[in-house]
Order: sequence, then structure tokens, then C-alpha cells
Amino acid sequence: MDTIVIGAGIGGIATAARLAKAGHKVTVFEKGTRPGGRADFIQKDGYRFDTGPTLFLMPEVFAETYAALGERMEDHLELVRLDPTYRAHFHNGSSLDLTPSLARMREQLDAIEPGSFGRFLKFLAEGYRHYNLSLEKFVGRNFHSYREYFALKNLPLLFQVKALVKHAANTATYFKDPRLLAAFSFQNMYLGLSPYDAPATFSLLQYTELADGVWFPKGGLYRPIESLAQIAAGLGVRFEYGTPVARIEVAGSRAEGVILADGKLVRAEAVVANADLPYVYASLLPDDGSAAKLARKKYTSSALMFYWGVRGEKSPELLHHNVFLADDEYRASFEKIFDELTLPENPSFYINAPARTDPSFAPPDGDALMALVPVGHIDERRPQDWAALRQRARAFVLERLERIGVCDLGSRIVFEETLGPPEYLQALNLAKGSAFGLSHNFTQVGYLRPHNRHPRYHNLYFAGASTHPGTGLPIVLLSARLTVERLLKEQAA
Repeated sequence: MDTIVIGAGIGGIATAARLAKAGHKVTVFEKGTRPGGRADFIQKDGYRFDTGPTLFLMPEVFAETYAALGERMEDHLELVRLDPTYRAHFHNGSSLDLTPSLARMREQLDAIEPGSFGRFLKFLAEGYRHYNLSLEKFVGRNFHSYREYFALKNLPLLFQVKALVKHAANTATYFKDPRLLAAFSFQNMYLGLSPYDAPATFSLLQYTELADGVWFPKGGLYRPIESLAQIAAGLGVRFEYGTPVARIEVAGSRAEGVILADGKLVRAEAVVANADLPYVYASLLPDDGSAAKLARKKYTSSALMFYWGVRGEKSPELLHHNVFLADDEYRASFEKIFDELTLPENPSFYINAPARTDPSFAPPDGDALMALVPVGHIDERRPQDWAALRQRARAFVLERLERIGVCDLGSRIVFEETLGPPEYLQALNLAKGSAFGLSHNFTQVGYLRPHNRHPRYHNLYFAGASTHPGTGLPIVLLSARLTVERLLKEQAA
């Protein structure tokens, strides 16, 4: 069967490879010059930066993808487990090293909030339950109808995974100190969510970090992209880079192929869109009202990104992963991001310093630092002044780093690039410049999330962050698996 995949993000690559393994003749059209989509990299003057995800979580999902393609993950990725997973810095100058060492965690937690270590163990146990139930019953399967999703047997699961409870409120039943409340709920921002809106189900993130580990593939998070693209090509997938798709050609209840930007029609028996789903409905398909409905849904936050090549010694104050939390203004900061769609006055932020683990990311006499500052997505009604917001975010990060001993950083930056919502919209076709796609509130998960097959065009499928099951590298790999399973089953019927 001739199959077209639109977009070579990790979801598109994995989808194409699985289909080729199943015997399909697959062509991937990608408008960029290389695979990866938002999981890209910058390399210049001896400095290297991952510009997409920087956390390698849920390695078993990656391992399953490689195994499904007849490969061993260990033969392609050299994984290093990070310990501590990261250091959380608080507004009063104290910090917490998140580590799988229970003895170290007990010492730190009880120093911050006496007696909290026992509640921490219960919190992890809850995360374990949420993780396993969610993967088995919700995230790792397709739903084909309301009746199937809301079946009586599933209703108890909504309470077991606390899908109707907010994550911040649930965390507050375990910890009272604002620093611990922030340290064990900020992980929602991995998915572009507020802990005051995200379901408590996402306590699974803290569990998987500490139990399954935070890993780093030598060479960076682009290595999985490279290796999966190589495997796909070896299975016969043809990648056409620098080849944008202008629209999906449809007739009746089927997609007949794609029209490329140069006007060429390429026919196929099935089409899988890995481009951001709201963009597909708005720009690649006939207008049937679906794009307007998607535009009214909730979207995740965005981010102001700074990539700094720094001369001088590597700052010992920074680990590979570092978070700076506005624990004293925690709720207010999320209201600024998600309600006002702007930058908080006192923003939390993340610093990635990969040269701590892989020296190839920076010259011997330098450092490579990435700063991520969460911000609201593009507001079409009240456009933001992105230049001013970038300047304010940059100054805040530099001043905050100075306070922990990272001195004179601004004067030592010899290379700098930035990304933000306008670039996410223009370069990656991410609706509203939202870095993570559609949100994951209760009404936008499971069967209530946009489906991975078009309701009218029955040979048009979707894989990626804004379709079921959601965003994040390992979850998008699950999306690819679920989409391929559905496509193979339905097209064989």
C-alpha cells in the first residue's frame, strides 16, 4: 500500500517506520531540511544545543518502538542516568536535589518540612498507580466511541487516577511547605500545563522521574531522531526534505493524496498527518468548521528560549537539569501564563547544561546553556510585545543566576539564539505558537481529544502531540503506535 506521511517529527518517523515494517511503501514529505520537527538542534562555533525536548523519560516506550522495528535501543542509544535528576532552586536561596536515593531524599525533605518524607513515599506510590493504570487503560489504547470510553468498567478508573482532581490541590494533601508544593507539581510544565488546571493523574510524572529515571542519550535528544530516521530509511521509507505539502487532496470520504507546494499531485492509498493537527485542519483540508472548533479549545503554554554559548569555566552551581521556582508567587505565576497569556513578573524557569554529562556540547573552555522561560501562547486579540517580553525574561534569568553564583554570565555570552511563540508559529506551524499543542484538561484527553483518524476521510490519519494520547516524546511514540495499529486494522477490513 502506498502511504504518505506529512511531517518528519518523531511521530511521523515512527509511524513511517512501523508502516514500512508492515509492508507499506512510505514517503515522508517534510518542509524542513532534516528530520525532527520541534525536536531539533543548533550547532555553531563548538557549541551544541537541543532545541526541543531535553528530558529522556519512559525509556521502556522508546525500547518498545525500537523492538517493533526489529532493533535494540541499546545498539543505537548510549543512555546515561542522571543523579540527581535535577536541582530545584527556591526564592529564599535554598535548593532541593531530586534523586532516586531515598536516604538523600529523606534527609532533604525532612529538613524542609519535618515528617514529609513518609508522605513523599505515599505520593510516589500514588504516582506508580496512576502511571500503570493510565498507560494500560487510557494512554496506551485507542477509543472508538463515547460508549467505549465512558463504559461502566472505566468509570472507577476516573477516580482511581484522580482525573477529576487538580494536581496542585492533590499535591497539597501531601506537602504543606510552598517549596515542596512547587517541587512536586511544576512537572506539569513538561506538557505545557498549569498544575492548577491539570488533573492529579499527572503525579505519574514525578514517579517516572524518580523510579524509572531521567536519562540522557549521549549526543543529545536529537540522537533518537537520527537513529529512528536511519532505521526507517533502512526499512525503505523515502524522506523528501525541503518539500512542503500545500494541501491534502480529498474526494468523497477519502484522501486521494497530497498537493505539494510546487503544485505536484502525489497519490496514495492512505495519508498520515504528523504536522500539528490544528494546522492540518486549518491549512491543509477543506473548511468544514473543524478548524474553528479546534481554535476554541484550550492550548498549552509556550516558552521563551535562550541558547547561550559561554566562554570560561563551567559553573559548578549548575547541574545538567536545573529549575528555578517562584514558590513564593507560584499560583500567581501560572495565572499570568495561562489566564493573561503573558510573562509573570517573577517567572519560574529551567536551565539545561548538557556539557555536565556530555563534554562534546561545549568547547573545553566554554559552556552551553539553554534557558526556558514559560510564557503564554500568542493572543490574537491582544498581541504581545515579544521583543519586550524576551528582553525582560533574559534580564531576569541572568540576574537570578547571578544570585546563586553564576557570575558575569551576560558578559561571557559569545553566541546567542532565541526562539519563542512567533517562531513556533512561523517555522513549525504550531497553532498560537503553543509549544506543546492542545492542552490535556479533562475534556481534551482520551476519546474527548481529537481522534487519530479523520471522521469523514476514512483513510486520513493523525499522529503527534495534538491528537490522542498527547504531547511529549514518549507519548508521541505511543501516538505513532496507536495510529499504525488503527490504520492497519481498518485498511485491511
